[in-house]
Amino acid sequence: MPHVKDFSVEYNPISKDDVFTSGDDITGSITFQVTKDCKIESLWIKMKGKANVKWTEHYGRMILVHHDKEKYFSIKTFLIQDGQGNNVVTRGRHTYPFTFQIPQQNLPSSFKGSWGKIKYTLEGTLSRPMRTDSKAKRRFTVAHKGSCDPALMVPQRSIVDKKMHLFSSGSVSLEVTIDRSCFFPGEGIKVAAYIQNSSSGDVRPKYCLYKKYSYFAKGKRRVETKNIVKEVGECIPPSTGHFVVRMVTIPSTTCASIFNCMVIKAEYRLKVYLGVKYASNPQIKFPVVILPVLQRPDEQPFSTNFEFGANSKTGAASFKQEPTAPPPPYGLYQTMPGFNLS
Repeated sequence: MPHVKDFSVEYNPISKDDVFTSGDDITGSITFQVTKDCKIESLWIKMKGKANVKWTEHYGRMILVHHDKEKYFSIKTFLIQDGQGNNVVTRGRHTYPFTFQIPQQNLPSSFKGSWGKIKYTLEGTLSRPMRTDSKAKRRFTVAHKGSCDPALMVPQRSIVDKKMHLFSSGSVSLEVTIDRSCFFPGEGIKVAAYIQNSSSGDVRPKYCLYKKYSYFAKGKRRVETKNIVKEVGECIPPSTGHFVVRMVTIPSTTCASIFNCMVIKAEYRLKVYLGVKYASNPQIKFPVVILPVLQRPDEQPFSTNFEFGANSKTGAASFKQEPTAPPPPYGLYQTMPGFNLS
């Protein structure tokens, strides 16, 4: 029978959302049970934060593995330290408390995607003479911290016109406005659209919120795109104009946007388009920033350090965030085949 049983690491939630940020203290304990008196060489706890990406490419029989990582911090503290193994722990259950302060850094939010993740962990290790180490790990969630940039509250507006060909005649016009660019998970995006259908057929407004995750590894880039929400509005008959308003709700489980990580970038787009038979669909895309759940909309907002500019073609607002160490321009990376980056 092993002398050490039920070795575990636990931490105390800091809030109802159980989300930490840079500068917060995180407290907890290592707990284990000893079935008989035994000698302990050391007991330590480590707090770590890092991002890593990994994916493979197949070229016939050849397989290439692309991987990279970015480390944010690694802090280790000893709860028991005796290099001679003379420290004796008596039979029974034992608890050793610990306290860390999360470093005051520009930390990205916790994230998990298909080919990469940003994770923050507490790792405990108990070492005994001539015995296998007992280990336990516990993850905790970190949200990016800052203060609100008013530019994120600026409305976005864009217009697109489409002339029909082949099986349809006339034209359609789509003008769309969203009241702001930043949202929390679970919030609704208010989409106001004026649709002028001057064509010979029906058109139908459609809405799609999708994610675009980019992974970077030593000169390579892989992109993951996936629809999060898809909705369809009512038909607009020929030779009519309609003003329509739609609330597109962001799922509460949506990860925050990430722009301050060297190996992972998480972006979101709202696409509004018209379903037109026998013709390509006119469409408008807006960048959407998903804020961390650290604070709710009715609380003191936090900064995202986004900067806005105008799109010369559409008039819509565009955005960027200045991270501590931004990834190289997309043009320097070789895009994986089969992915649509638009």
